[in-house]
Amino acid sequence: MSEQARYSIGELIHHRLFGYRGAIIDVDPVFQGSEAWYQQMARSRPPKDQPWYHVLVHDSDNRTYVAERNLERDTVREPIEHPELHHHLGAFRDGAYAPQHIAN
Repeated sequence: MSEQARYSIGELIHHRLFGYRGAIIDVDPVFQGSEAWYQQMARSRPPKDQPWYHVLVHDSDNRTYVAERNLERDTVREPIEHPELHHHLGAFRDGAYAPQHIAN
């Protein structure tokens, strides 16, 4: 059973295991990757039936796909640096980014 996502697009997070900061650019209500990716990359075997997040990693050009249980709110509340940031998110205000609104 999937749960309500704790974090939303534009929020800053801190990865509990790897220590990096980042900004959420998308949320999947449940794991959407392949079984091969999960077996290789998700070594702590987080639940697949809970929210997973697409994250831009601060001071890097990396993106990650992270289970909710491995995240916590970022307490630094300062902007991140990432080359794709402004392709996904809007202005930084009050410790978070505004989501980009794409017209259909």
